[in-house]
Order: sequence, then structure tokens, then C-alpha cells
Amino acid sequence: MIKITEYHLPDSQLLDKKTNQYLIWTPDKTYIVLGASNNFNDSLNIENVIEDKVTVLKRPSGGQTVVLTPNNIMISAVFIDSKTVHPKEVFQHVNKLIISAIEKMGIQNLAPMGISDIAINGRKILGSAIYRNKNALLYHAVLNIGEPAATFERYLKHPLKEPDYRKGRSHSEFVTSLKEKGYANSAHHIENMLSISFENLFNL
Repeated sequence: MIKITEYHLPDSQLLDKKTNQYLIWTPDKTYIVLGASNNFNDSLNIENVIEDKVTVLKRPSGGQTVVLTPNNIMISAVFIDSKTVHPKEVFQHVNKLIISAIEKMGIQNLAPMGISDIAINGRKILGSAIYRNKNALLYHAVLNIGEPAATFERYLKHPLKEPDYRKGRSHSEFVTSLKEKGYANSAHHIENMLSISFENLFNL
């Protein structure tokens, strides 16, 4: 039996902030996070999840189920004056900022894809989701630094909904990582570059 826990990872605390803020962080272990509309029967390879004792959480934001590991970087930002901010504009603006930061590290052929993804030559390296309450809008994304696509194949079924550009591809055919595309610097370097971009965004 799979136990599903309410989402409690570090960026959930951003919703308690009183000003626009960001958080760049790395998961301490492997998590599976169901989107708000997902259920584990449709989303997970249940036997593998149970066998590996993976913690399963459910987040309030939309999008499909994701696997988070220490080989990912999480990028989160909260916008307090959310009534004047449209989710589509946040996806476009923040993902453009992330693309610019990654390009400065020598990675090319990045492009926004689908509603809220970033891809390299049509293969996904980042997915993002948004949650809005009466006070704030939370953007959070997972950037795949070096997690093999086989991990996603092991734990996740093919999603019931997919972006048009996926075209029915399996996780192994659809997902890639910066490491697979030749990026050799440390995750810490990526975190620093992203932090600089977000500090400029929020004038910190």
C-alpha cells in the first residue's frame, strides 16, 4: 500500500512569505510528487515504488506527476501580488530567465515547449507548475541535471495528459539531462548562476 503525504518540501514555506522571494534547492532523497489532479493508480508503477520505499507526496499545484532526486535542482519563486500576475506570463518570463542562465553556461538549443517546459532539441530538461492562493502565486520547477531517464521509467506510467511536442514518446525517449547533453560543471555552479538571475529579477 502506498502512503501519500501532503507536500511539505522546502519551497512550500515560500507561501508564508510577505515579499517576492525565490529558492534554489536540491532534494535530499528521491521523492515522487503527484500533481493536484493525479492519483497513484494512474500515475505510478506501484510495485516498483513500494519495493524501493520511495516517499510519495501530493502537491497543490497542477501538472503531471514528477520524480525528484538529488540529481535535480529545484527552482521556486513566490509572487505576492498574485492578483495582477497571470500564470501564463509567469511561465514565459521565469522560464526565459532560466534559459538565459543555462545558456551562459554553454548549453545551447534550449527552447520553451508545451505550456511550461524547457527542452533541448525537443527533449525535456525542465517542467514547472504553478499554485495560487488568495495571497500569492508559487512557481516551482524541476531541472534535470543528471538523473537518468530510466529512473522515470521505473516509477512513472505514461501520463494520461501530455504536451503536444511529446508525441507519445516514452520517458526514455522524451526526457534528457544537462549531463547527457555534455554539461560537466557542478550543480553548485548552476545554482549560483540561477541565483544571480533571480536576485536581479527581484532586485535583491
